[in-house]
Amino acid sequence: MTAQSWELLALFLALTLLCVKPLGLYMAKVVAGEPVGPARSSGALERLIYRLCGIDPAAEMGWQRYAIALLVFNALGGVLLYVLQRLQYELPLNPQHFAGVSPDTAFNTAISFITNTNWQSYTPETSLSYLTQMMGLAVQNFLSAATGIAVAVALIRGLARHSARTIGNFWVDLTRVTLYVLLPIAALIAVVLVSQGVIQNFSPYKTVSLLQPVTYPQQRVNAAGKTVTQSVTTDVQTLPMGPVASQEAIKELGTNGGGFFTATSAHPYENPDALTNLIEILAIVLIPAALTYTFGHMVGDTRQGWAVLAAMLILFVPLYVLCNHAEQLGNPRLTALGVNQTASRLQSGGNMEGKEVRFGIAGSTLFATVATATSTGAVDSMHDSYMPLGGLALLFNMMLGEVVFGGVGSGLYSMLIFAIVGVFIAGLMIGRTPEYLGKKIEAFEMKMSSIAILVMPVLVLVGTAVAVSLPAGRAGAFNPGAHGFAEILYAFTSAANNNGSAFAGINAATPFYNITLGLVMWIGRYWPIVAVLAISGSLAAKKRIPVTAGTMPTHGPTFILLLIGTVLLVGALTFVPALALGPIVEHLLLWRH
Repeated sequence: MTAQSWELLALFLALTLLCVKPLGLYMAKVVAGEPVGPARSSGALERLIYRLCGIDPAAEMGWQRYAIALLVFNALGGVLLYVLQRLQYELPLNPQHFAGVSPDTAFNTAISFITNTNWQSYTPETSLSYLTQMMGLAVQNFLSAATGIAVAVALIRGLARHSARTIGNFWVDLTRVTLYVLLPIAALIAVVLVSQGVIQNFSPYKTVSLLQPVTYPQQRVNAAGKTVTQSVTTDVQTLPMGPVASQEAIKELGTNGGGFFTATSAHPYENPDALTNLIEILAIVLIPAALTYTFGHMVGDTRQGWAVLAAMLILFVPLYVLCNHAEQLGNPRLTALGVNQTASRLQSGGNMEGKEVRFGIAGSTLFATVATATSTGAVDSMHDSYMPLGGLALLFNMMLGEVVFGGVGSGLYSMLIFAIVGVFIAGLMIGRTPEYLGKKIEAFEMKMSSIAILVMPVLVLVGTAVAVSLPAGRAGAFNPGAHGFAEILYAFTSAANNNGSAFAGINAATPFYNITLGLVMWIGRYWPIVAVLAISGSLAAKKRIPVTAGTMPTHGPTFILLLIGTVLLVGALTFVPALALGPIVEHLLLWRH
């Protein structure tokens, strides 16, 4: 790694840690209903929402009612988003007069955005109206993020309460998180992005004259039905417009990732320079990191939150170092041919394919590692162009269950599930009933934890196996051999983990991938959520066990190592064989002499 890479990593970690306590404490007070920050002036709006929706904020729910409310709300959101896409040609704010989205693409997109995945099998700037982008995609960016935080808060309540039958009110949690956490921070980020050059308007697309004509290849179907390539010369260019900054802010803050443009954060209208790149990276990790302090505060022991955060950081740094190091080494085949892989005098060399010069390898690999460590589908470089070990680091980030920060809410509740499994394993080793934060971990909690953890690997491995076995699945991979397999493996890993990023070398805009990945996203999101809520309800009903000399501390170095070991054990045993068929063998083939 270069000095620039270490400096950027140090700056990122320092800024993140500075925000953890104040934001984490603020969120803890928000979900507790304390009048803090924007809640002081927006309480009337919150009460108005409850009255209009017929909600009694004082009525708490058991885990079953909480889960049903969450599932019904998200299902209705998916239906509305589907209808909005299909009928956008009849609706306003469509200056380009786009037609309705095809049924399979609309299905995939609707599920993608309600599940916080934001997988994009379409080209936004050529298929979606401004109304669809704002009322459909941006709204779900807020609501899917708020849903994840609500589930994490419900699990924390299950750990914090004792002899209780309820875990909170889903409608209240959703409303407070949206009004007092997501909206104000997203608005602030959007203003900062606009000040740095991110566009925000409702203008029709602009046609501008070029300084000189440009000739480029274009494919078309001839009279015989064959695809042929011909040269086309033009002296004009169409510049897309739209309300970009407002969507960009919540796309990153909510760990969503669905860009206003196909290139997402690699597009200069979404991410103009190195400063906006750093702002967007920080926005991605801000809430997931701070929620660890929220957890510690709500259970009455902030050391618990710091221990979870420490485990996340210890897992994150080596994966970033691996990704960055692999890209800095560059492509050995090109080096052997004497090719200069330095993109500009500002870069120190390495694999610059698929990367923006304005970000370089350091900014690109940090963004990629943060995005795949969280459930963020945004990219500022093309992951398909990464070296095999660089791509492996990104894949493994997701295969760990996205617990290294993870998505907003989903990262914390997934890590807490691993903590429950970890203390259960420790209890078996010492012959003592396992406990976590004063609650006995028994058969029911372990069954639900197994479901929450194993749903994702099953979806990834079975989905990949089906895709590589069928012609429709193999047709999507543009590259042969190990890399083509890695493209398909990455797609199902991204979908099952509700990430949304992709190796750009796969064509997923087909009915096969739209339907299969849509189902994978749906199951990968809601089955673990129901299991987590069931655990929360079970733990909340239990009595708290007093701490004794035999109680295992869950805030020290031993527990942190146990937690890390549990995460790595599950990820390594499950996915190393699949990784060996993809990026590992690709790396060995690339470096053989």
